[in-house]
Amino acid sequence: MARATAIMAVAAAGAWLGVALGGPVRATVGPVEAGMSAEVSWTGETVVDARPLGTLLFDTHDAPIRLRVTLENINTERARAMLEDPRLSDRLPALLEKELGEGIGRLIIRVVVSGLAGALIASLIVFRRPRAALAGLLSGVVMIAGVGTAAIMTYRPDSVVEPQYTGLLAGAPSLVGDAESIVTKFESYRGQLAKLVNNVSQLYDTVSALPVYDADPTAIRVLHVSDIHLNLIAWNLIRSITAQFKIDVVVDTGDITDHGTGPEDNFVEEIGNLGVPYVFVRGNHDSKATQRAVARQKGAVVLDDSVKTVAGLRIYGLGDPRFTPDKSVAVDSDPNSLAALGRAHATRLTQVFGQVDLVAVHDATIGRSFSGTVPMVLAGHAHARSTELLPSGTRVLVQGSTGGAGLRALEHDEPTPVMASVLYFDRETRRLRAWDDITLGGLGEQSVQIQRHLESDPGRTIFPEPTISPSPTGPTGGAATP
Repeated sequence: MARATAIMAVAAAGAWLGVALGGPVRATVGPVEAGMSAEVSWTGETVVDARPLGTLLFDTHDAPIRLRVTLENINTERARAMLEDPRLSDRLPALLEKELGEGIGRLIIRVVVSGLAGALIASLIVFRRPRAALAGLLSGVVMIAGVGTAAIMTYRPDSVVEPQYTGLLAGAPSLVGDAESIVTKFESYRGQLAKLVNNVSQLYDTVSALPVYDADPTAIRVLHVSDIHLNLIAWNLIRSITAQFKIDVVVDTGDITDHGTGPEDNFVEEIGNLGVPYVFVRGNHDSKATQRAVARQKGAVVLDDSVKTVAGLRIYGLGDPRFTPDKSVAVDSDPNSLAALGRAHATRLTQVFGQVDLVAVHDATIGRSFSGTVPMVLAGHAHARSTELLPSGTRVLVQGSTGGAGLRALEHDEPTPVMASVLYFDRETRRLRAWDDITLGGLGEQSVQIQRHLESDPGRTIFPEPTISPSPTGPTGGAATP
């Protein structure tokens, strides 16, 4: 027994020394070059060493071994490529998982081989007999297998949301919150705002009794939304308004997503559950793939330089020419260029499609170029609601963010309100008669407001914008007088 105990002790010491000397490996995980090693520890844990910032400790298992990950270097070129290539976000999670798995796999192989080699060599040096060396090797196999089994059996994946911070990182939870608290707070906010959304019905009962405008039951009711930016709250609001205001068609003027990537396509599936037509034009944060994902939904009508009659209204829609997340493509956001693009499409609209009742675009700079060709233009993009009656008689209504600007609401001192509008069109003339602006308090606020507006001259004549041409008689010399 004494000899067996001695062999096991020597084998354990040799295995530990072998793991310490030969076990560490280097791995590339995304833009990070990391060192991985295993250490003997009475309390099993995983330590991420991010010196000089500090460390993060995760209580991941109970086996007597510690996994240490040291962040040794940042590959700036690879990090820049990941940030600038939006298409990489589709496969980034799988890529990180694959590279991390490969690094841990190499570490396990190195730990097993180095530990067994250390147990064998130590036993051979101390006892100088083959049988004792083989016994030490067998002891090493048993110990490593036991530790590995204990680590697997006691593995706690939920520990990643409860790290312990040291060093400068200790201030991180108070600044940004840990993953679990963020999710909890956001779910609580969703629940509170959902109650406010349900109260829209009570407010509508009050508003509908106002004497300023008695909504004709035969009116075409359009819900204008924009810039949802992946905020699930928007779907709660849209469903409630659609039911309570008896909406005939929803018009979305773009930026339903943030980056236009494949994983975001699942967000648009709620469109098929609304039960009314959903007219969509692409925003500068929506990719062509996003546009196709919306088109696949039940009831969706995607317009991109095209016309469709929906709920009795003849609607022309134009997708935004830009795709902001794609840094590899030059983005021309010059107002003059956007206005010129709008004028070209306005000319094409009158020549190819003829008269329409409503134009939907994402950017109001493009929308104003349709002045004089259509009575009503809907737009978004600005995350702030506004309306403008142009000299030609065309009204431009810019919607705020129906998603409260998504996570961008956290970038400012004041939260971005959640906004939508209900537009009432005369079924005979297909002209706007009135509209209700609905505003909900932004992130962390609890308020609902509905403001009604009347169209002062619904039947006004829409005049084409005057064109500037050179004077036929100019001065004797020089250029013609404009």
